Amino acid sequence: MAKSLKDKVVIITGASSGIGAATARLLAKEGCKLVLAARSQDKLKALKAELESESLVIPTDISQAKAISAMVEQTLDTFGQIDVLFANAGIYIPGDVADGNPDDWSNLMAVNVDGVFRSVHAVLPHMIKQQSGDILITSSISGFIDIHWEPIYSASKHAIQGFVHTLRRQVAKHKIRVGAVAPGKVANELWGFYDETAIQREIDAHDSLRSEDVAEAVQFMLSRPAHVTIRDLVILPQNQDL
Repeated sequence: MAKSLKDKVVIITGASSGIGAATARLLAKEGCKLVLAARSQDKLKALKAELESESLVIPTDISQAKAISAMVEQTLDTFGQIDVLFANAGIYIPGDVADGNPDDWSNLMAVNVDGVFRSVHAVLPHMIKQQSGDILITSSISGFIDIHWEPIYSASKHAIQGFVHTLRRQVAKHKIRVGAVAPGKVANELWGFYDETAIQREIDAHDSLRSEDVAEAVQFMLSRPAHVTIRDLVILPQNQDL
């Protein structure tokens, strides 16, 4: 039987667009209290205006340790607890290593890996104290297979998978669940899709997912009974069978 998510306090990083925004819209309908974190304050405010539940906008650069600490402190000051961390913020860089920019790679790793590590570290004391919580991280099919056209991105998601699988075993004794949602290609801003007509073409061809498809997977994972952990949920468009 599905678990009610009503009144759960959920931090969503990367909430200003794509999977993060779609998840915020869906969880708002479930009655969650949402913390919307991303770099773009204007986009976060526009999203907040849409939502059907209580929400808090916190402009956050997830690559900055002080910003993560401030995000968690403001959440606790406002809501008094943290039930869910959805560590979703991410950067995508494809291409050949020989043609790449190592400074860009460092920034990717600071967001995709270090930002996740620090966000989890910041919420864990509170979840351990309350002896409950869910930590979900946006991984990728690239965390399960080696995709040759995106080696740096793949490396970041392999790191996430290793983290998820080891962290989960450390915190299970505190009744904290840890899982990864791992989508394939998603027709959203991260992949350079902004036009609804182009997005619909991808969907009709079964070549991409919508952000909403991934949001529904996140909602499913969070709503499982407390004794159920979904370690990994890999979700692909039908034609992306790598």
